[in-house]
Amino acid sequence: GVRIGNWLEEEYAQQELLRDFIRKREQGQLLVQRLARLQENIFKRVELSISSDGFVHFGDTVLLMNPDSKPSDLEGTSEERDPELCGDVTLAVDMEEVSLYSDEPLQLSHGLSAVKSVDPIGRNAFCIVSVDGSAVGEPLRYGQNFVLGTKGGVSDKLFYLASDHKTFKDFAKKSRLQKVFLTAELSYLTFWQAKSLDPQLRLEHEGFPVPSETKIIITHCYTNRNLAVPRTFCVWTHFGREFEVICHNYLNSHRVEEDKNYWEIITRNPGPEDGTMLERHK
Repeated sequence: GVRIGNWLEEEYAQQELLRDFIRKREQGQLLVQRLARLQENIFKRVELSISSDGFVHFGDTVLLMNPDSKPSDLEGTSEERDPELCGDVTLAVDMEEVSLYSDEPLQLSHGLSAVKSVDPIGRNAFCIVSVDGSAVGEPLRYGQNFVLGTKGGVSDKLFYLASDHKTFKDFAKKSRLQKVFLTAELSYLTFWQAKSLDPQLRLEHEGFPVPSETKIIITHCYTNRNLAVPRTFCVWTHFGREFEVICHNYLNSHRVEEDKNYWEIITRNPGPEDGTMLERHK
């Protein structure tokens, strides 16, 4: 038969597509390969640090958990009606889509979210880092500056949890409040402090070691805003529905922080059954 039209160009285009497919497959750059590698890295189980004395120490690998609210605290709210908004959530790295569709090596996202998982994996494990020369193994104390670092399961170096004052152009996407993000640069924007949950005892507790698995407030030093998970602002990621994480002071009528600002620093169970201390409590 006689070929008509741009048959030669179309044939060359098909051959070029095939060569490009084979090249990407050999280099592991196909989308399905990148997604599988991403999931393997960030879902890889991480060993948390064991706290033999019940306190948090510099150098510890931990989870940051916003604990489930008591039913009485949620009475009449949307959280009470929607079970999807209840339960313990942990701070985690949010992987941006651009990292999958780019030919560049997988990069750690600068975004964060809260996930309904208390299993220690690559994307939700953080390290307590000293900024004042405190040695690894020394306890973190109330009112002491510290940094939260993570490799997110895909990076070879630490990225640090940070925040800054919101502007007209720079704010959290859903709540439009002060956003949190990850940065490779260590600066005062990455400094945080742990504070006692009871504001009346806050000054008395300053200087005492911070216990693990105990509700605390985590305050950003530069803006004096507290790390928070409001749970009314959901974000959709590669891994489903998650919650926006921000910096905002949620105060009740008594000027006391609400559960949106509550956090627990979770360590590993020292017992033979392994797992986290949360599982030991159960």
